[in-house]
Amino acid sequence: MNLHEQYRLTRIINACGKMTHLSGAIVLPEIAATARASLDHFFLLDELQARAGETIARLTGAEYGCITACTAAGITLGVAASMTGNDLGKVLQLPDVTGMPARVLIQKGHCVNFGCDITQSIRLAGAEPVEVGVVNRCTEVELRHELQKGEVAAIVHVESHHTVRYGWVALQNVVALAKEFNVPVIVDGAAQDQRARELIGTQADLVLMSAHKYLCSTTGGIVAGRQALVDALYLQNRGIGRAMKAGKEAILGAIAALEYREKQDLQTWTAEQDKKAHLILKRLDDIHGLSLTVDPDPNGCPFSRARLTPDPQITGYSAHTLTAALKAGDPSIITRSHRADEGYLHLDAIEMTLEEIEIVCDRIRQLLR
Repeated sequence: MNLHEQYRLTRIINACGKMTHLSGAIVLPEIAATARASLDHFFLLDELQARAGETIARLTGAEYGCITACTAAGITLGVAASMTGNDLGKVLQLPDVTGMPARVLIQKGHCVNFGCDITQSIRLAGAEPVEVGVVNRCTEVELRHELQKGEVAAIVHVESHHTVRYGWVALQNVVALAKEFNVPVIVDGAAQDQRARELIGTQADLVLMSAHKYLCSTTGGIVAGRQALVDALYLQNRGIGRAMKAGKEAILGAIAALEYREKQDLQTWTAEQDKKAHLILKRLDDIHGLSLTVDPDPNGCPFSRARLTPDPQITGYSAHTLTAALKAGDPSIITRSHRADEGYLHLDAIEMTLEEIEIVCDRIRQLLR
């Protein structure tokens, strides 16, 4: 079935990575088979979630877990859980936060937009986001000052390339400080599932990850953390979380993806991704005016990306105009252009086949020559 022709959809070569606006990831056959099989049956969703919680605990080292609609849903529900605990009356009261601690601290440099403003995800629960510090500086003194004011429900901490990369308080220090005040820490680790054990190891109370990025599953969010808080988060499904619930295909898809990861040889996978990144460099290394390097993932995930820096005076293209030209073709090639203002773009090869890498490199050669 050719869905692109049937529904008049743009053909895409994904040289950008695991991005929501590109529909997440290609679902691996083993995971797709489980999700497909789920569609033919009925289940008790609470029982499915319990099995998911056991699998998440085994894989991440967390006490427990559950599945939400996505990581953004996990942020809102995690904040809600921090305010209500397991008090159903408070769950039913939200988004009215009368009588509950409702201040949520977040470092200013973590106030990112991942498709929406993260502070909006916090406000959806009825909470008040409190931005601490300035864009390129937040100190433990400032966090402590806000904690001492009281009425703090949680601290939200973001692990992402979107955050300011310097002048901030590292996660392990945030957790240590929060524990002094008995305040939970919620980690937005949407694309950090390969670092799950590391993030849980900081003793953060909740770690939120996407099932549909490097786990290559159907759309869903994975919540891992302290059991009491996970239970409180899941209880939100009887309140504001009803609109953010996960279906059977999301839950069983996530379980299958976690089980696949459990057996995966990550070193071999990393070697395959590095080989593809270097193949890109080899195919483009004779283009005059194009500088090439390989950049490791900024968050420490086990893969690299090819960096392209075109000299506009020689090639006739800037990072911005090259990005636009590649996108305008058929198939449309979507590059990772977060740093185009700094003069370069990345080609993320993880979602590209070897054939697609050849198409992308040929297109670049045609444009720059």
